[in-house]
Amino acid sequence: MKITLLTHSKEFAKRSNTGRLVVDVLGDAAEQIRWDRINPPEKLIGEIEAGGVALIYPGSPGDGNFDLSDIRHVILIDGTWHEARKIHQRSPYLQNVRRVGLNLPGKSLYNLRKNQKESGLCTAECVIEVLRQSGNSADAERLQERFIEFIRPPGVMRGEVQGH
Repeated sequence: MKITLLTHSKEFAKRSNTGRLVVDVLGDAAEQIRWDRINPPEKLIGEIEAGGVALIYPGSPGDGNFDLSDIRHVILIDGTWHEARKIHQRSPYLQNVRRVGLNLPGKSLYNLRKNQKESGLCTAECVIEVLRQSGNSADAERLQERFIEFIRPPGVMRGEVQGH
């Protein structure tokens, strides 16, 4: 399964962005594309038109669409919740893409930004769940391990780092 992170331009400069982590761990199976309202990604639009693509994005309550069985390509919007809503609303090519929700494993472990949504996951956590739900538990575990290292610098678990 191919994973595309449609990334808000501000995210590339943030050290707390987990999209880079996804690409580092998954290699060629993942890509990070800078979102541009004026110049949409033509290659991605072509892939959407070819079919087998889903957007991981919250639907209406009760939608209940968690099936990834016939999906070859997943798109995630990589940015804050505010940025993600803006990207979704201002990208006509995303409006008709099949939306798929995630079976949330519980509360997010992501702790690097303030004002996180109670029910929201960061980009890496979403990709971990996509991998698990699509049967790719080996990559999910590798990404999970790297994610934990990313949010908890060495020493935090032993109380050696102040302020954590």
